[in-house]
Amino acid sequence: MPALDFTNETTMASLQPTLSPMSIPEFFHGKTVFITGGTGFMGKVLLEKLLRSCPGVAKIYLLIRPKKGQNAHERLSQLLCSPLFNTIREDQPFHLQKVLPIEGDITQPELAISINDRNMLVRNVNIVFHSAATVKFDEKLKLSVTINVLGTQRLVELCKKMANLEALIHVSTAYCNCNRDEVKEVVYSPPLGPNQVTSLVECLDEELVDTLTDKLIGDRPNTYTFTKALAESWLKDNKGDLPLVIVRPSIVLSTIDGPIKGWVDNWNGPTGIIAAAGKGVFRAMLCDPNKTADIVPVDIVINLMLAAAWRIGTTQNRELQIYHCSTGQQKPITWKNFIGLCFVYMRKYPISNVSWYPDGTVTSSRIFNICNQYLLHWAPAYIMDFVLHLTGAKPMMMKIQDKLSKAAVCLEYFTTNEWKFDDENVKNLNRVLCDSDRKEFNFDVAKIDWEDYIQFYVLGIRRFIFREDFDSIPQARRNIIRLYWTYRSLQILSVLVMWRFLTIRYGPLRQMWTKALHLLVHMARLLPFI
Repeated sequence: MPALDFTNETTMASLQPTLSPMSIPEFFHGKTVFITGGTGFMGKVLLEKLLRSCPGVAKIYLLIRPKKGQNAHERLSQLLCSPLFNTIREDQPFHLQKVLPIEGDITQPELAISINDRNMLVRNVNIVFHSAATVKFDEKLKLSVTINVLGTQRLVELCKKMANLEALIHVSTAYCNCNRDEVKEVVYSPPLGPNQVTSLVECLDEELVDTLTDKLIGDRPNTYTFTKALAESWLKDNKGDLPLVIVRPSIVLSTIDGPIKGWVDNWNGPTGIIAAAGKGVFRAMLCDPNKTADIVPVDIVINLMLAAAWRIGTTQNRELQIYHCSTGQQKPITWKNFIGLCFVYMRKYPISNVSWYPDGTVTSSRIFNICNQYLLHWAPAYIMDFVLHLTGAKPMMMKIQDKLSKAAVCLEYFTTNEWKFDDENVKNLNRVLCDSDRKEFNFDVAKIDWEDYIQFYVLGIRRFIFREDFDSIPQARRNIIRLYWTYRSLQILSVLVMWRFLTIRYGPLRQMWTKALHLLVHMARLLPFI
């Protein structure tokens, strides 16, 4: 094979990425966007980023279903009151008028969108972001299929009628192929086809589906990853000429950048466990501390989604493109380091009214974990509920521990395994961005400073989950110091009691105990002179 002539301009040009003369904000200028899942965690960050960094966007329609007595307009008003939108409300309040609700329901035929609204969307929409999904790992299969698979199919049916559609971004998950150790940026065909599963689920009653769930999902740990894989498989076979992109984030946590560092507004995934640990009510979990915790900030995922929409919208290539938004390859952090840093900052910025000093242990041994659960969770919860009962208060700690235990079990599969998510497509996409877009829509995970990120993550939990002001930290620190010394005193007392119990029966241990006491007394006397 002849060597490449790198002096040849044609050859050199062919080796360079094709750059679009249009920036991301320019691409979105004058465009109409339709978002499903806009009221969710990722949807809110997507909406805010569009309004703030793509100010030329014409309109943004959110699919919103009525809920808890609120109609779509009321839910949108409540959504826009979130602290996440403070910057826009203060600097560009008129941009909020671009956001309009579309009443509908992802679980219903034709998304339960009115004929007038459907016709309007078909005529006007240029870009669609589909992030609506049930993210509950233990969701019943029938509902999970209805939302994650049938909901996706119904949206695609609508998109195929949109004459001016330039980009369709489907949010999946990196773990939809968690039955593989190494995952490429391709769609893998599941053992059962999506049409087979949807037909089966639709014709059987829920109880029968529940009994078949374990057999149907096979080697996947839950219905969430299973149905996400089904949705991807269906999209690959039925996309037609749609400008479709699939973005697969790993474990999504709080924001890393503006407008608010550390913003988080839900208890999903590790956040609920970390929040409970900060309260002192969760102290043990099954986890391999040396495995990679493939966590990713939510705004990095959103930036990638916007860049992916720009990329497919400014090229003629209609081939399905998949992007893994993960950190394990470029900026890995172990569960040990992640949890350790969380505890460091939960003690530095403690939550008020904690039940006990924030501390804990993780182990990859199921036997040790069961022992820890009974010793550190169930026994204290039983004692506290007994005290509450005696004082006439309502016992609640056993119920809380039950919920936390179920949440921990859902995470065990992901904290005891690790995966290699190929992210070449993401790196290639980053290369073709202009400098201004690469800065404003940063999704380069290699630049993450984990210690700084986790510090703001913990502060975000404190501020947005527990709704505590920064001014309450000094008092909370004084309380945590008292709990620390109480905690250490009880640890020492427990060791002394255990040791004393052993020395009663065994003479040699009793002699060692006496010598140890003499040594401690001697060192205490010398301490003032050191």
